[in-house]
Amino acid sequence: MEDGSAPAAAGGARRGAGGRSPDSEMPHLHRQEDEKFFLNARGQREALPSIRDSPTKQLSVVVPSYNEEKRLPVMMDEALGYLEERQKQDPAFTYEVIVVDDGSKDETSKVAFKYCQKYGSDKVRVITLVKNRGKGGAIRMGVFSSRGKKILMADADGATKFPDIEKLEKGLNDLQPWPDQMAIACGSRAHLEKESVAQRSYFRTLLMYGFHFLVWFLCVKGIRDTQCGFKLLTREAASRTFSSLHIERWAFDVELLYIAQFFKIPIAEIAVNWTEIEGSKLVPFWSWLQMGKDLLFIRLRYLTGAWRLEQTRKVN
Repeated sequence: MEDGSAPAAAGGARRGAGGRSPDSEMPHLHRQEDEKFFLNARGQREALPSIRDSPTKQLSVVVPSYNEEKRLPVMMDEALGYLEERQKQDPAFTYEVIVVDDGSKDETSKVAFKYCQKYGSDKVRVITLVKNRGKGGAIRMGVFSSRGKKILMADADGATKFPDIEKLEKGLNDLQPWPDQMAIACGSRAHLEKESVAQRSYFRTLLMYGFHFLVWFLCVKGIRDTQCGFKLLTREAASRTFSSLHIERWAFDVELLYIAQFFKIPIAEIAVNWTEIEGSKLVPFWSWLQMGKDLLFIRLRYLTGAWRLEQTRKVN
């Protein structure tokens, strides 16, 4: 599975082993034909499930990955070690890890597929996108193909310690009762801000505070850290928010939370352990500039009615 064309080698069938049509009951999302399938541990092509299906796992972990052949194994070893141990302690606990290769130019899919072969495709699945969509687009693809009652977004660099999922689970439970079964727990690095300011240059600190101000002023209030890649959503919250998402690159988190606040989905912000990992895809100045433009774009599109959210919208 080196690239998006890899699944095609497994055959041209329109239906997978489970008999599902790849187009059935999917939220509106443009997919290349090869992106409607995953390879099982035997290398056979199967159709991906849909967020609209009833959940069959307690937890889905979606890992967006772009050129992550070096950093991904550390994260996967930690995550799967934790999940396997938790399953031993509680045999009723079920999970899946979905690695979404966002059009990588390296061996990310091959590296991820080794975990599928080791643990089986019921626990580890690899979705290889034909072209790079951006982090938000990759996560949305994984979310729409997930089977969990709860869905965790987790970065491939392993910057957040995976066992901190228990903190998010507690934060999510503390929000009950959930309106329409919807709730979100966001991992947060806000408590580390003073330390990070001491380590950053004045210019980068200025960019960080400028971005935080724009997020607060234009889009999302009450969430100090919108960009931490460790977020836990109920299935219903994931379906509602990602079905309305437009931004597919770095600022997608902000639109996601903007949508959640519009629908009055309760959100908890939970402090997590976080370590900066070498190899970040963000180029400080240009990335912050692009995200700033995206924030303005988000606000203007909703303000002018070019993008609309319907309060009465229901999750099927």
